Amino acid sequence: MDDVYIENRMGTMPVPKLIITISLPMVFSMFVQALYNIVDSIFVAKINEAALTAVSLAFPIQTLMIAVGIGTSVGVNALLSTRLGQKRQDDVDSAAMNGLFLALCSFLAFFILGFFILEPYLQTQVQHEEIIQFGMDYLTIVVFGSFGMFMVLMLDRILQGTGLTFYTMISQVAGAVTNIVFDPLLIFGFGPFPRMGMAGAALATVMGQYVSMVLSLIFNLTKNKEVHFRFRGFRPNRRTIIDIYRVGVPAILLNAISSVTTYLMDIVLGFFSTTAIAVYGVYFKINSFIFMPVFGLNNGLVPIIAYNYGAEKKRRIIQTIRTGLLYALGLMVLGTVIFELFPTQLLGLFSASDDMLAIGIPALRIIATSFVGAAIAITLNSVFQAFSDAVYSMIVSFMRQFVVLLPSAYILSLSGNVNNVWWCFPIAEIVSLVASVLFLIRILRTKVRPMRDEA
Repeated sequence: MDDVYIENRMGTMPVPKLIITISLPMVFSMFVQALYNIVDSIFVAKINEAALTAVSLAFPIQTLMIAVGIGTSVGVNALLSTRLGQKRQDDVDSAAMNGLFLALCSFLAFFILGFFILEPYLQTQVQHEEIIQFGMDYLTIVVFGSFGMFMVLMLDRILQGTGLTFYTMISQVAGAVTNIVFDPLLIFGFGPFPRMGMAGAALATVMGQYVSMVLSLIFNLTKNKEVHFRFRGFRPNRRTIIDIYRVGVPAILLNAISSVTTYLMDIVLGFFSTTAIAVYGVYFKINSFIFMPVFGLNNGLVPIIAYNYGAEKKRRIIQTIRTGLLYALGLMVLGTVIFELFPTQLLGLFSASDDMLAIGIPALRIIATSFVGAAIAITLNSVFQAFSDAVYSMIVSFMRQFVVLLPSAYILSLSGNVNNVWWCFPIAEIVSLVASVLFLIRILRTKVRPMRDEA
């Protein structure tokens, strides 16, 4: 793939076709990831509801690690794509190599923290001995084995930044299949495999991440001609790391805010019952079927917008934003219909008890009313990242979750009816939508409008 090919693809290919070409593999791979997340919980739910609740409690730690991994890789993706548009090869290579170094540093940080925080973290949410033990069995393996996760997030983003999203689909699908196959084998101990319970679910997850990492590394080294990986003699570059984290830190904080919010929501819901916590965790698993493809779609927008921003192609930027919004809205409308019409069937996938159905059915229907607004906000967050203005995403997320969602959840919980708590989601989404649109207007006025109109 040479510079002419990149220009023909990112700079001249019709935008709707380009978005589909780049995003479809990511949408598919994220859909598969959502599938194996759900399958993981479906198998865990067959142990008992305490095991399912433990997975829900573990979720914020997992999302915090993912926040650091994705946030850093978003910074690399935006920098790499912009430098490709500017045809600055040395900076492209520096972004990729320093990105891999930062992924390693992220793993080491969580590896060390894992020795001190896991059990106290679980004990702050519940005092149920079985749930805490299940949580420790799961988190210990997931945290200490997270090297594969951090590396594959970075390696896949490097592929995405150069338009090679087909290969990210292969690596993610391979990891997902590995997880799905080994989940029942290791949880329940079929054939020669030992019965490991929760530890088996965690081990299957880690195995899938390592399979994805190996494949993504191979694809980067053999197929990615736009990045030159020079491991021998590598030294971290301070300027490049600063440029990465200029976008990456807001993106990390953006996703970390979600982790903190989930943790605090678990505490609020815990006042009602551990079943309410399980419902909240199940909701996140189910909604990933809708949200993960939307995130995959919008991951494809970042390199397209960043490249054309570097090349100063105003019309293609605007068309990309409009088309991305249209696609995301279509997916979220479909998701809303599914959640409103089939909540019983969705919860039934997780061996839901009568108590879980009583809480979960109204929960899914109420939260689904926020999906359309979320489609717009998610798309605009990707736009902010492409323009290296991820701080806007952080501000929007902070307002949505800390200023509106959590206070609303707490106030609504005082009614004594857990069903009222779920209304905090549509309330928060309205605030998120308004703030996102205002920031988009600012970017269009200050960064897009001054560009020359290309012929």
